[in-house]
Amino acid sequence: MTQAVQTYAYLRPSAVHESTAGRDLALQTSGGAGPLGAVANPQFFSGFLTSPAAAAAALLAVADVAAARYYQPQLRASLDPVVTAGGDRLRFESFSGCCGVHARLDVLAEGLDGGELGHGTTNVDVNNPLREGLGRIGTGEPLHLAVGPEALEVTTLDGPMVEKKVPLPERWLRGFAETQVIAAGFDLRAELPAAEAVRFLRALPRTGGRTSTTGWVVPAGRTLRPTSRPVPGAVCLPGPERLAALQRVLRHALALRVYGPAAATAPTASAWEVVLPGMRLTLTLSPDASRGFSGEGGVLTALAAEGSAEDAELIATLLAWEPRIDPAELAAQSGLSADRVRAALTRLGTAGQIGYDPADAAYFHRVLPYAAGRAEAHNPRLRAARALAAAGAVRLADGLAEVTVDDHVQRVRTGADGQLGCTCLWWAKYRGGRGPCKHVLAVGLVRAGQPEAAR
Repeated sequence: MTQAVQTYAYLRPSAVHESTAGRDLALQTSGGAGPLGAVANPQFFSGFLTSPAAAAAALLAVADVAAARYYQPQLRASLDPVVTAGGDRLRFESFSGCCGVHARLDVLAEGLDGGELGHGTTNVDVNNPLREGLGRIGTGEPLHLAVGPEALEVTTLDGPMVEKKVPLPERWLRGFAETQVIAAGFDLRAELPAAEAVRFLRALPRTGGRTSTTGWVVPAGRTLRPTSRPVPGAVCLPGPERLAALQRVLRHALALRVYGPAAATAPTASAWEVVLPGMRLTLTLSPDASRGFSGEGGVLTALAAEGSAEDAELIATLLAWEPRIDPAELAAQSGLSADRVRAALTRLGTAGQIGYDPADAAYFHRVLPYAAGRAEAHNPRLRAARALAAAGAVRLADGLAEVTVDDHVQRVRTGADGQLGCTCLWWAKYRGGRGPCKHVLAVGLVRAGQPEAAR
């Protein structure tokens, strides 16, 4: 698969500095976007962390995920985390190299003391000396946090002192797109107090052995009880060893919250959130350790929806790094229906512009260095569907459509619930669990009469 190369240019390495005045955590930024446009090295915050040891451990957990591959772990990965300043919080995000785990640390307003929070998105430098410095931060020590260089540094340095050139796989971008669609379907399924949260997480395996397992847990009083199958109320725990990064923060945990779909009979994604003082650390797991988020296909319907590209352009002009995006408010501002707004948000998510936080039950805005439409152009199912529609391979009838592919015909039916199904092997295997097949997409394109279908 074609890879773009992103160059991170930092004025100096991130570091933990020690002086008689205390410790200072200086996180260097690169290539940020803000309300006034692109900035080489933006500054988002300069102030204190109210829980330094917990924040240091949580940042290390996000870095652990960025450096890990839970599937084929012998291959290492390392991408610098993304940080978004939303005016009332800092969000640090990373993906594992296998794209099956998404980590997000939300440092909320109560976790920050002093300093004004900016707006924008950038990458932050994470290096081995920084990790060692974070590991030495103890409880009770004051810790000053600077996200971005000081103005003096920007004016006195001629250029970047540190450069990292890293490949950004298309699946990483598609992972950001898919996680916001998947997480939007989550509900709070269980909440454990601190003692039970620590007991449960410490009992999980740290490694997956030769094969990873998919388990289930069901709420039982103040804890979670393992179950061998998806009984009513059960939550999927796919590849429990992938929660190992949470071990770093257990001594600071206040609670554990679990999010997932309301009802599941097959392995599904789930989100595991450790509540910390003034912070939340969340790991979202794909439905299987060998299955990255990039192939889930949850964005395909929105990408193929009529007019979604134009709607997305309109909605993009109304976003401003809000920590919570209200689709109803956007509908009122744009004149679009709520469904069209959600489809537009999903489409914007394919360029990394939209995330979803189950704790807030709300979307949020960020900007990543990806061109709009890049994920759509590199999605093989959508490309194949457009080719089928353009070639006249779709024949429509009442409640039934036939799609001719080479020398065989696939039949697409509309069920009583209005959902489409197909006779192809993809549909038989996943039953829509990984998004629509190319035949269903092609039928949708033809029925909608989109201009793209005639290309």
